[in-house]
Amino acid sequence: MKKWIIALIAIFIVGFGLYQWAVGFNNTAIDLNEQVSEAWGNVQTAYQRRNDLIGNLVNTVQGAADFERETLTEVIEARAKATQMTVDPTQLSAEQLQEFNQVQGGLSSALGRLLVSVERYPELKANQNFLKLQDELTSTENTIQTARVRYNERIRPYNNHVKKFPNSILAGWFGFEGKPYFDAEPGASEPVEVEFDFNS
Repeated sequence: MKKWIIALIAIFIVGFGLYQWAVGFNNTAIDLNEQVSEAWGNVQTAYQRRNDLIGNLVNTVQGAADFERETLTEVIEARAKATQMTVDPTQLSAEQLQEFNQVQGGLSSALGRLLVSVERYPELKANQNFLKLQDELTSTENTIQTARVRYNERIRPYNNHVKKFPNSILAGWFGFEGKPYFDAEPGASEPVEVEFDFNS
């Protein structure tokens, strides 16, 4: 057999192997990226549910005529900021995720202050609608935490796939980049102050 035919066959085999590798990499990256997008959608759905519940909670609390307006205003403003922020999961950067986390953390903080201040309003604490909303918010916060953990779980295999050599070479060519993980909300490492007022 002539040498040029052997060389041609070898080039064809190598080329076909590289083609198969590129196709396999691209298809797996797309599949993993879709799983990340689905997990991000679940995170946003959980946050949307919380925003909807907060709207109902605010309406219920506004019924208590002497309730602290400043605390209520903080929650309303924080909720407005949280609902205005949108993030495209396909273009998610560490900065965008940090900003999203900060906005949601601000809402969590304002909501926490609202629920603490409710302790001074026995008629509000006895309101069945308020109690139901409070239970639903607690459940939703747990759902948010679960959705965030599952999002991080989907990020790991995607990042491993696109960052490890030699896949990292193809990742640049196909436009796949690593994605950021959810971190703790700002101030989560600070100790929580707990106060009990037994005189009220």
